[in-house]
Amino acid sequence: MSMLAVRNLVAYYGDFQALFGIDVAVDEGECVALIGSNGAGKSTLLKAIAGLLKSRPESVTFEGKPIGATAAPDIAQLGVALVPEGRRLFPSLNVEENLRMGEFTRRRGPWTLERVYAVFPVLREKRAQPSHSLSGGQQQMAAIGRALMANPRLLMCDEISLGLAPTVAKDVYAALRQVRAEGLATIIVEQDIELARTMSDRAYCFTHGRVSLAGRSAQLTRTQIAAAYFGVTDSSPLGSTKVDAR
Repeated sequence: MSMLAVRNLVAYYGDFQALFGIDVAVDEGECVALIGSNGAGKSTLLKAIAGLLKSRPESVTFEGKPIGATAAPDIAQLGVALVPEGRRLFPSLNVEENLRMGEFTRRRGPWTLERVYAVFPVLREKRAQPSHSLSGGQQQMAAIGRALMANPRLLMCDEISLGLAPTVAKDVYAALRQVRAEGLATIIVEQDIELARTMSDRAYCFTHGRVSLAGRSAQLTRTQIAAAYFGVTDSSPLGSTKVDAR
């Protein structure tokens, strides 16, 4: 049984339907990438998993428990942590205070302030500084560190390379690989397709609120990804973009 299973998930913003029958799974210790253009539904899926958007209880299960209609704080208590797009640090708090906000779940586990500082040494150096004084890359590290302080079983990262210089994004992902080496299951939303492929075990491509491609990241071809990314239909010369996710 998968750690996380999303089955036939639909999601709405008011009267607007954003997701149409999504099926996604994450196994223990693996990294799953969600790729696709802006507005394709990737971030909406993370919000639904995290409880920020309500869905049918059975449409999202975590470690065998239906959580689709569960409140966001309760989902965090179960061990699901979200690193939101745009970092969302508290500007009135310094770096260390922002990190400690992740402790609100009071979950026990390996991630402590010292462990986070070991992965992100620059945060130790700047721990007393206001969070808004950090560079974009440093703010992203703080956002990831804050999520780790919740000692999650599943870490979800939404566009963590967005707005960062390539070299800075590389550093952030290098740190995330250290985190993954601990066996932490991870979902990453990423528009850099090559970065997503090299980081993940499996990938799902979203197009207009639907999964248009799913498979082992190392086995997906550029042609398949391009067809799925741009919504090429099965009648095109490229053929079907649906493949086995496992």
